Amino acid sequence: MNTFRVGITADVLQSDGTPIFGKAPLSLLEQPGVAWEIMDSDSSELTPAHVARYDAICAMLTRLTPASLSGPDIRLKLVARFGVGYDTIDVPACNAAGVWLTIAPDGVRRPVATSALTLMLMLAQKVLIKDRLTRSGRWSEKLDHMGTGLTGRTLGSIGIGNIGAELFRLARPLDMVAIAHDPAIDPAQAAAMGIRLVDMDTLFRESDFLTVNCPLNEHTHGLVDARKLALMKPGAYLINTARGPIVDEKALYAALASGRIAGAGLDVFEQEPTPKDNPILQLDNVVVTPHAICFTDECMRSLAESAFRAVIDVAQGRTPPYLVNPQARSARPA
Repeated sequence: MNTFRVGITADVLQSDGTPIFGKAPLSLLEQPGVAWEIMDSDSSELTPAHVARYDAICAMLTRLTPASLSGPDIRLKLVARFGVGYDTIDVPACNAAGVWLTIAPDGVRRPVATSALTLMLMLAQKVLIKDRLTRSGRWSEKLDHMGTGLTGRTLGSIGIGNIGAELFRLARPLDMVAIAHDPAIDPAQAAAMGIRLVDMDTLFRESDFLTVNCPLNEHTHGLVDARKLALMKPGAYLINTARGPIVDEKALYAALASGRIAGAGLDVFEQEPTPKDNPILQLDNVVVTPHAICFTDECMRSLAESAFRAVIDVAQGRTPPYLVNPQARSARPA
């Protein structure tokens, strides 16, 4: 029996050399005929040599491009993403080469929803400003930084998918008004969750806290632009835990710096890592994290378990769940 070779991208390793998801999930790969290893390259892009060496690759942030699949030998059958977004993977190239792509929605549903909620609460309570006041002994200024109460405020979401729906569920006890824009969801389904569907402009006008919970693609790139930001209330906040390029960062900076909107919570940026001189980082009304706010033991363990189960499914001849491109199977040699 040929060994089913599994590569895990090196970007899962912490500074001490241990995987971010711990050792326990790796036991799922301890199956007859399966051999796994941490890939020996820290390249940001998979190479034809990787594609020729492995039957499955479990990828964190490493990219797969048409060039990755341009070599004469394509052994690769599966790319299993440690995450739910797949803008780092060229899906048409995978389709043409017969390479399946899986994601791990179960691993991010709760962690990313709680991350968006965390940023909302930090902004509403002005936690960063009050932290700075306390550290610098400026207690006399505390009355100058009144927070925003949540009862009766409007929580809006661009998208009610896996994460957006969980965010609304978690926020229900806060007695907020729930609105969203998502052309893919049935209004009756949204209503059953207590969410009112609205058009995009209404979403921007009415939201006190507007969260981004949609994938990055050709339709959403630059979706949050200057025109839409100008529709927002002066006291409103924007929260993005999805992908940076969904938001026009220059337009957002202008809205924040001018006081056109009250603030923002950003876990993602147009360029990552974002430059140290990014002017958004100098603003006091912005909470920022390095595309890692959801990184908890629970999140990383769940992502790894989902990816490794997909690997074993393919190794044992089963169709894995959470397939992005089931049609790729038709291009795979028999």
